[in-house]
Amino acid sequence: MDGFTYTNIFETKGIEYLVIIAFLLLLIPFWISLNRQVKRKEQMRKAMGILSLGILKIEQGIFYSRNHTWAYLEKSGNAKVGLDDLLLHITGEVKVHHLKNPGESINKGELLAEVDQNGKTLQIFSPISGMVIDSNPALDENYTLLNEDPYGKGWIYSLKPTNWIAEIPSLYLADEATIWIKKELDRYKDFLAMNLGKHLPGNSTDVLQDGGELVDNSLSELPVEMWYDFQKEFLNP
Repeated sequence: MDGFTYTNIFETKGIEYLVIIAFLLLLIPFWISLNRQVKRKEQMRKAMGILSLGILKIEQGIFYSRNHTWAYLEKSGNAKVGLDDLLLHITGEVKVHHLKNPGESINKGELLAEVDQNGKTLQIFSPISGMVIDSNPALDENYTLLNEDPYGKGWIYSLKPTNWIAEIPSLYLADEATIWIKKELDRYKDFLAMNLGKHLPGNSTDVLQDGGELVDNSLSELPVEMWYDFQKEFLNP
């Protein structure tokens, strides 16, 4: 037939294309399997109660304070504030005692609330200045909302900010917040390594696994003296 040309791809670069296609076909299942292993490993860490950056909730649109509180400006102009997920993974379940009432004013860094766990307490300081609009009544009925949904239903106060523009540059946002929380997690490991021997000699395995991995809710297993030290190192303004 005139105009018809037969080309054997094995005598041209076609064989190279087949090799590339075969390689990709092998790579795709490997990549899927690898991702499944990573997810499975993280699920195992959760089940084992290991505290790592991967299990923490870090909302990218929220402003984080150095004293482990957060603030989020709503469309109404009011700001919700609460406790960050790292703090709650360190302490475990705690109850909130609101120390401010609607209509009262508070400055950034002033005492806002206390959290309590079986008589061991931490003081919580406000990430921003403002007037108290409301406290979260749902926490009185179900304090577990703090841990279950810290940036949603677990908010602790609604404030009307009075100095928002001047104060937010000192807070962390988005990728900067993720980097800061990772550093705080590492700093907490160092804190335990330095203070466990003083307050709990010989029992570091209760809160640190082999390889230095942190046990979730580790502070709940530690004496009140460790809570005092944690307050000074991580929460005080």
